[in-house]
Parts: sequence; C-alpha cells; structure tokens
Amino acid sequence: MASALEDPVLIRPFRGHRAAVTGVAFNAEAAGLATSSLDRFLMVWKLKTQCRAYKFVGHAEAVTSVQFSPDGQLLASASQDRTVRLWIPCIHGESSVLKGHTASVRSVSFSHDGHFLVSASNDKSIKIWSVRHQRLLFSLFQHTHWVRCAKFSPDGRLIASCSEDKSVKIWDTRNKTCIDNFLDYGGFSNFVDFNPSGTCIASAGSNHTVKLWDIRMNKLLQHYKVHRAGVNCVSFHPSGNYLITASTDGTLKILDLLEGRLIYTLHGHKGPVLSVGFSKGGEKFASGGADAQVLLWKTNFDSFDYKEVLKHHIRRTHIDDPPHLLDIYPRSPHLHDGKPQSVEVNPTFDVTNTQTPDPPVIEISSSFSTADDVGSEDLQYPPASVLATSSKRKSENGSESAVHNGDTQTGISPSLGNALEHIVGQLDVLTLTISILEQRLTLTEDKLKECLENQQKMLLQGRQEE
Repeated sequence: MASALEDPVLIRPFRGHRAAVTGVAFNAEAAGLATSSLDRFLMVWKLKTQCRAYKFVGHAEAVTSVQFSPDGQLLASASQDRTVRLWIPCIHGESSVLKGHTASVRSVSFSHDGHFLVSASNDKSIKIWSVRHQRLLFSLFQHTHWVRCAKFSPDGRLIASCSEDKSVKIWDTRNKTCIDNFLDYGGFSNFVDFNPSGTCIASAGSNHTVKLWDIRMNKLLQHYKVHRAGVNCVSFHPSGNYLITASTDGTLKILDLLEGRLIYTLHGHKGPVLSVGFSKGGEKFASGGADAQVLLWKTNFDSFDYKEVLKHHIRRTHIDDPPHLLDIYPRSPHLHDGKPQSVEVNPTFDVTNTQTPDPPVIEISSSFSTADDVGSEDLQYPPASVLATSSKRKSENGSESAVHNGDTQTGISPSLGNALEHIVGQLDVLTLTISILEQRLTLTEDKLKECLENQQKMLLQGRQEE
C-alpha cells in the first residue's frame, strides 16, 4: 500500500476537435481514448507519446456521447442526427447505424457484458439494443421530457435514467418496468451513473448539485454543493471511494465519498467542462470541454490497489440512520485527513507540456455510410453481420489473452477472482443488512421498554386512585 499520496497532475492536452468535446471514454487497457464532439466527429487518441490520432467521420450532426465496449473491440456513439453508431475502432472505420429514435440521441452506454446498448433521447424514450444482432430489443416510455442520460447497472439488471422532467428513474430490464423514481424539484439531472458495486447512483444536477442515492433504501445519502454552475458529468473511481465531477463553472472537482467532502479542484479548461471519465483501473482520467480541448490527467491520489483496501477494512459504527455511505464501502485508513481544505490544482502553473499538443490526425470515413438509409427493422444488412462476426472473433482472441495474462501475473484465474470479488460484495451487503437489523432491533427493544414503563405507571396511577 502506498505510504504517501500525491495530487493529480495533467499529463498532456489533446487538440484536434473543432468544437466542444461532449464525451470521453478509455478503452479497456487505457491505451486509447475516444472522444465525441459537436464538430460531428469521433476521435481515438493513442496515449503513447507522438502517436497519431484517428478521426472517424460518419455522423451527419453533432456527436453527443461515446463509449468503448468492455473488451475495447467496439465503439458506440450517439448523435443529434437521431442515430446510434457502432464502430470497429480501426483504420478501416467500419460502422453500422442503429435507427429507431425520432429525435436527438443524448447518450449511449454498453452493458458490462458488452451484449447490450442503452440509448437516451429527446424523443422522451430509452431504447435497449442488441449489439450482436444490431437491432432494437425494446423501449422504455415514462419520462415526460427529454431524456438526457441512461446507464446500465454493473450486473445489467437495472437501468438508471435522468430527464428534464426533473426525475431520475430506475428500471428493471427483465420486466421492463420503472421500479423507482427520485424527484429533484431544484432542477434536473444532466447525467446519472451507478457506483461500481451497483448499490448507489450519482446524479449531476443543473442546479449546481451532486447527489448520491441508495437505490435499495430509496434514500439520499450525500448531497454536495461545491460548484458555482450546473454539473454536466460525473465519474466514479473504480474503487467507489471517489467521484469526479465536471461543471459549467470551468472546473473539475474530486469528492472523497468516504469522508464526505471535496478534496481537489482542478483547473485547466477555458470555459465549461462537459465530460469526464476514469480509466478502468483508475490510474488516469480524461476531461473534455467547450474549449474543444481534451485533457489527460494522472490520478495519483489513489495509487493503491482496491484489494489492499479490503485487507485494511476497519468496521465502523455510525450514529446516523442507516444506510450511510460508509456502511456500504469498506472503511480504510484514510490519507487525506491532514488536508481539511480542498487542494487547488492549476496545471497552467504546475505542469510544463513538453509534448506536441497537436498529434497528426488521420481521417477515416465510415466504409458503410450508405447504410444510413436502412430502417430500424432492416438493420441486419451484410456490413452489420461483418461487424458482429469480426468483433466476436476479436473478443474471443482478447478473452484468451486476458486469461493467459491473469494466470501468469497473479496465479489466480479471472473467473475465481471475479467470484471472490462477488462474494466480498455480497458480504458487504450482508454486513449492512445486519447493522440495519441490529438498529431496528434496538429501536424495537427501546419502544417495548417504553411501553412497559408506561404500563407500570398506569397501573400505579390506577392503584393510587383506588
């Protein structure tokens, strides 16, 4: 475990977009970064120094959202041209178009197994698509205004969505119904996402706030008022202990969820920050702004492995009503206690960028752009099947190499590692449940004691009156 933690630093800026950057997403190995922009292009940046960037051309209007599939073999994008596109992020730029929405698509996101896509649109609907078959599976209608964002839970059973109707909704994907509804009368949420354990959701508010809700107890856990303007995007660190926020006030802020406070304010963008995202391992994060810049940052503040945090788990007792966020995450010795105020990080003073800010850009036109005319019912045209089979073949190869790497590095197979992580997660839930039951039992005992005392008093009064 690292003995001292450092402040985050700017690694380098990437300049190539001609308009605001609306989305950022790392691939699985954090070797590449995909970005979407109002300039109608997607770009994939290789994070090694002096590598070329790739510009993907295909959308007819602004691109609003981008995400890599979990295996990194596919790239999904959403656009104001009412379509979702699936790309193979290679020099050929193959893509297929998913049509079904009748207005701008605001967000697109893969399920954690990579089999499904969820998209949110100004047509007030949320649509779930099959990635392999490139077709619409079903739609969810209950929002009464534009839907700004929709995300799958880590286990794929739930979807969280937020809309300009000022609600955040939780949907069950199996019976396709809305099972929870969080209302925020102060404003609407621009963005929503699940924490890594799937127990909470964070919402980024137009009313300058960030809120964390427990979805099992339907309770607001934390409420941060740290920005001076609307919050556009949030991203959980893979440990679940930190949340990074991007705001129209031009700053990024890092919240320590265990301590329940702001620890870093990051400057660097000129104008609103629209998007932010951690890499899968949490060692890097990227931000995109209205200034058309993409900034790549090194995390530093959580350099130890999350498995080490579990080893140092200290059981805590908390007097607040359950659930509290600290009941959900394993408590660990915290190394930020010496900094009561948030630390300002301004890379214009702290970091000298010695690398070229403008990597050479290779423009890649979609080889299947003619498929734009195909309706949503006829999406299994030959290019789509080529896309599905090639991505399947690549993912199989990728999974083989991943298993091999896992065996050589740790001596534990990934399946066993996943099973152990799942067991740890379930134990955390059991711990929380037991603590809640204990508190309820204590309350019941107190009430019973109070009733008995009242009964004795009444008996005494009765006898005195006699």
